[in-house]
Amino acid sequence: MTYHVDRFYAAVSVLAGDGHIKQRLMKAYQDNLDEIGEDELPRGLKKRFSKLKTRMHRVAPLNGEGPICASVRKMSVDDASKCAESVVSPYGEIIRQAGNLQEPLPLTEDQGKVPPFLVTSAPN
Repeated sequence: MTYHVDRFYAAVSVLAGDGHIKQRLMKAYQDNLDEIGEDELPRGLKKRFSKLKTRMHRVAPLNGEGPICASVRKMSVDDASKCAESVVSPYGEIIRQAGNLQEPLPLTEDQGKVPPFLVTSAPN
């Protein structure tokens, strides 16, 4: 499972970087997720990852480009953004299933108090 966490983390890091969404999606998927088989993932993620893999291999390549490049090239920016979401969402689920977020983040006793820099003084 650690391998998958690392692969998805690397993909999410690329998606969060600079550049056009299509370029980031192509690099994130091709460099980090393409080699993962659906059967290697937890049951709840298999179907979603299979759909992503199908979308990323949908278009036949032309002139030496790969199927991922061809598929992303044909996507709209909105489609590419949705594919990127299909990478980020499973990452969170994999993290939870791997036990990295077993307990909720601790709440401080200051919760609910307004920070001093947001408090304005009353008019005179």
